[in-house]
Amino acid sequence: MVISEIERQIRQDLNSDARLEAEQIIMSALTMTREELILNAKKEITDSEYAKILKMTSRRKKGEPLQYILGSTEFMSLEFFVGEGVLIPRQDTETFTETVLDMLKYEKAYKVLDICTGSGCIGISIAYYRENVQADLIDISDTALETARENAAHNDMQERVNIYKCDILKEYPDKKYDIIVSNPPYIESDVIQTLQTEVRDYEPHLALDGGTDGLMFYRRIIGIAPKILNKNGIVAFEIGYNQGKAVSSMMTEFSNVQIIKDLCGNDRVVIGIWEGDNVNGQSSESGGTV
Repeated sequence: MVISEIERQIRQDLNSDARLEAEQIIMSALTMTREELILNAKKEITDSEYAKILKMTSRRKKGEPLQYILGSTEFMSLEFFVGEGVLIPRQDTETFTETVLDMLKYEKAYKVLDICTGSGCIGISIAYYRENVQADLIDISDTALETARENAAHNDMQERVNIYKCDILKEYPDKKYDIIVSNPPYIESDVIQTLQTEVRDYEPHLALDGGTDGLMFYRRIIGIAPKILNKNGIVAFEIGYNQGKAVSSMMTEFSNVQIIKDLCGNDRVVIGIWEGDNVNGQSSESGGTV
């Protein structure tokens, strides 16, 4: 069987409009670029290559995210490895990352803390596009941490990106930062089972579940931020489309609190500045340092 025939078969198996997915599956299985795919449309493939393509197509037909099947995804024009146990980076998170990058001055050095880092896509991208950034990436998931380390090395950021385990709900770093960024779990616990199959059955619930009201992590991070932010430090959150008012209303000790919309017009980012007064290093949140 030739490549063009296999592509048509995959599209029929998945969906008549699934041309891009069919191409990506074939390119991954045969280690081809799109240009090579086009030029070799009439090339015969081996039985083992065909079997590999069929296996990948079967996984996709069952609802497994294409990114897990391919083993990587593009984010901020960089390649990030992803797999079972790691949240897949999305377009909304690019909006969040770009918003943070736009706030950074080129002449100033920044220490950035990425909380609930997952694949590391936010912290690594910020460090990649701003040479004046040193970033600490933390998460509770061993799988996420290992993936983040692989992604830091893959994008040559291991010198300016430090990755370590931290349960932010119980502890926090014993350091000071200029910026805290976080795309924490923010789905309400009882909503997770209503999500689409790709998310509900494959992506890690640990990276999705934000507690009863979806705001558990925001409360915690806002509470400890005064302990770990330098004066005039920034805290920036990615939020759910309906959480802008709730999250921003928690940030009573922060100034210049802004809600920023994504490309679809939904609330997606909340940012505030810690001016360094009114707290004197105290916080109502409990939990030790690490």
